[in-house]
Parts: sequence; C-alpha cells; structure tokens
Amino acid sequence: MRLFLFSLSFLCFLACFSQENSSKEDSRYQRYFEDQFYLGITYNFVRNKPVDFKQRNLSYGLMGGIIKDVPLNNSGTKALGVGLGLALNTYYSNLTVTEVPNGFSYDIGGFIPGFKRSKVETHLIELPLEFRWRNSTPTDYKFWRIYAGMKFGYVIGARSKLVTSDFRDGFFNTNINRLQYGPTFNIGYNTFNVHIYYALTQLFNDEAILNNEIIGIKPLRVGLVFYIL
Repeated sequence: MRLFLFSLSFLCFLACFSQENSSKEDSRYQRYFEDQFYLGITYNFVRNKPVDFKQRNLSYGLMGGIIKDVPLNNSGTKALGVGLGLALNTYYSNLTVTEVPNGFSYDIGGFIPGFKRSKVETHLIELPLEFRWRNSTPTDYKFWRIYAGMKFGYVIGARSKLVTSDFRDGFFNTNINRLQYGPTFNIGYNTFNVHIYYALTQLFNDEAILNNEIIGIKPLRVGLVFYIL
C-alpha cells in the first residue's frame, strides 16, 4: 500500500508537469489539450463464479495515473487518450488458497473450521487507451465527457491471504495471470465520472484448479473516476 501511494504521488507530479507544458503549447498554437491525471475507486465484482463461490466483505479497487491527450479535430471535442497508471485491486470471497509443496491448493472456505475471510490482492501497472468525446472548450473546464476504450494491466505483485480463528497466512500467489485487459467506459460531468471495466481475461491462470476445474473468474469493476486538469 505504501509503495502504491508513493508511486501514485510521483505520477501525479508528472501529470502536473505535463499539464504546464500543454498550457504553454495552448498559448503558442491556440490549441488545447485535456492532459489529466486521474484517481478512481471501484467495487470489484467477479463473473464466471465456481459452484458455492461467494463474495464477502468489501472487494475494492484503487487506481491512479496520468493521461496524455491527442486531439483529433480542431475543436478538440474528439481525441485519443494514452495513459500510464497504477492499480490496487482486492477480491474478498470464500475461496481459500493454501501453499502446498507443488504449488497452491484451492477450496471453498465454508468447509474450513473457523474460517473468517480470504482475500486475493493484485498490484498492477496499467496502460489505458481511450477514444474521448467531450463538449469542452479552451476556457470551459466543466463539461460532459464520454470516454471509451481498452485498459491493459500487468500484474507486478499478487498475494493471497487466509484468516481463520486459529491462524493467519499470507503469501505471494503466482497463479494470477500477469497480463490482464478489457474494455472500459467512463461517462460523467466535470470531475465526477462513472467508471466500468469489463475484464476479458481470467484473474487466475490455468494452474488454479478447484474441484478438477479451472477457476475461470473474471473481474467486473464499477466505481468512480475523477479527472483533474
């Protein structure tokens, strides 16, 4: 968490520097760029659930980064957005993970005595790509926007945690898919915008097996994203 916050602060600094440079270009070329940094919070649903799988507690996600704006027309109402960011995502459920000599073992926590909670946590570097429509002008910073595109993520760290009435266990889980991607859709006015991410890739790789079947769950994240010039 500390590394995530430090890295996010660094990205915000780069965003401010980028925006300052864009402002200089505006006055010189009479064009404007919606270079922004973004912060977001989501609730993380999962799809393709195994039998008896249930989400528990608050499965949340945090994200932040910078986006470079590339206008596609003279009015600036259409553009491409290319970004770089960081994300932290948690998935609380009754799916338990334990380390065994040849890898990891998966089970449903309801059958473990004293089971309290289980969590999978991922840290990602993200690359959002957006087609952007907005009704902004060089002097109006409050406007409607619809941004749709794809987000690619690379998992740089993943942990599983199990808590029962008798013990706590946490470890790095290498069964998480490193490359994750899916379409995104953002819509809103001014700073506040609804964010939806629909994963096309599975959270776990094919080595994660439950009841002789691959655990094919896929995230669906819904929340708010805040754009700041």
